[in-house]
Amino acid sequence: MFKLFQREAGFYRKLLALALPILLQNLITNSLGLVDTFMVGTMGQGPLAGVTLANIPVFVVQLMMFGIQSGSSVLISQYWGKGDMKAINRVMGIGMYAAGAIGLGFALIMGLFPNQFMSLFGKDAHVIATAARYARIVGWSYFFDSFVQVYNGVHRAMGDPKRGLYILAVSMACNTFLNWVFIFGNLGAPRLGVEGAALATLLARVLSCAIAVGWAVLDRNFRIDPALLFRPGGKMTRRFIRFATPVMCNETFWGLGTSIFPTIMGHMDGSEEILAAYAIAGNITNLCTVGVFAIAGTAAILVGQEIGSGNADKVYALGALLDALAFLFGIAAGAAFLALLYFFIIPVLYPLFKLSPSAGDICTMMLTLVFCFLPLRSFDTTNIVGVLRGGGDVRTATIIDLAPLWVVAIPLAALAGVVLQAGIVWVYLAMMSESVVKSFIGFGRFRTGKWVRDVTLPDLREAV
Repeated sequence: MFKLFQREAGFYRKLLALALPILLQNLITNSLGLVDTFMVGTMGQGPLAGVTLANIPVFVVQLMMFGIQSGSSVLISQYWGKGDMKAINRVMGIGMYAAGAIGLGFALIMGLFPNQFMSLFGKDAHVIATAARYARIVGWSYFFDSFVQVYNGVHRAMGDPKRGLYILAVSMACNTFLNWVFIFGNLGAPRLGVEGAALATLLARVLSCAIAVGWAVLDRNFRIDPALLFRPGGKMTRRFIRFATPVMCNETFWGLGTSIFPTIMGHMDGSEEILAAYAIAGNITNLCTVGVFAIAGTAAILVGQEIGSGNADKVYALGALLDALAFLFGIAAGAAFLALLYFFIIPVLYPLFKLSPSAGDICTMMLTLVFCFLPLRSFDTTNIVGVLRGGGDVRTATIIDLAPLWVVAIPLAALAGVVLQAGIVWVYLAMMSESVVKSFIGFGRFRTGKWVRDVTLPDLREAV
């Protein structure tokens, strides 16, 4: 057992050098979500529930962007291992076309039909109206953010996660400051409430996009080739469709599936309290699981680069180590966060959000279950997003990620929350069942070793 953890000199240093910037990048992103939730939450449960409702489709779009980023990384990490810069330019170009189209389509729907669109996710007229005011502005931010996500993902796959960290740090600082200005009407600005939160997000995304464009133009380490970026070619497009599209579909349908859970909550009795609790529990969960996604992101980079470098025979042992580290991390983090919940989050954070006693109890239940299931979630995320995808087994990884959600968790949650009206505890237990099923299926696929695949094209340098 202990031989599994014995690696060559410098391996764990390299692991930390990759994982730490990714962890900090995720921490910044999720801290911003918590700051937004806190600032909006000071206006009461109604505005908080409205923003939570609006963020249901936003969450889906963010996952679609992550899918494009992750799908591109499957190719880029292996091309980086081969030193093929032309291919990386082509993949980056296709990713930007795809992400830009999704971001623009989302912005148009949210901007032109906000009330109709938000009514799909809840039944409380007051909450829907609040969500629509937020959505019509914030939707445009994801058009600009789409390009930043692809750009950051390219450099992360090449082993440079710090670039995304710096861009996001500036974006977070800007967003937080502008929230303070526009939500509360400081420095002579009008008091805009939830619309101010949306405007702050939009302006921060515009700034981060400008920084990314400027950095790309001035970068001497990785030269942007406009001819390849804007005309990536048919061969690479087909290669992207084959290996990146399943990942994008994976994240899209996982996001759609996950968004059904708050939609179920939005149609339950007491939905305002449930959604307010879910907003806070979700943000705290995201903040507490940044390490999980850092390990998964690092796993995808290391596995992909190992295959691209021609060391496919060493990949199985590497994947086993990364999965084991993820599970052990989940045990330690879950125990630590359970202690943090009862000694800090409940007595210190809850009063800041002005939660009612009922909403506080719901939030505590949600977080307790999340932290108890964290070891399984950590293993699942690293195994599917990191090891299997990084190894090129994208289609099987998609099936393993989606089937337990759509076939098990969603039907059970809908049955408990809508049909039986059994209460939010049973809905959340149904949500957690996804992790259990994924662990069994994912571990079985890993043991076969059939997930190790070289997805690169040997003749791509000659492709037009």
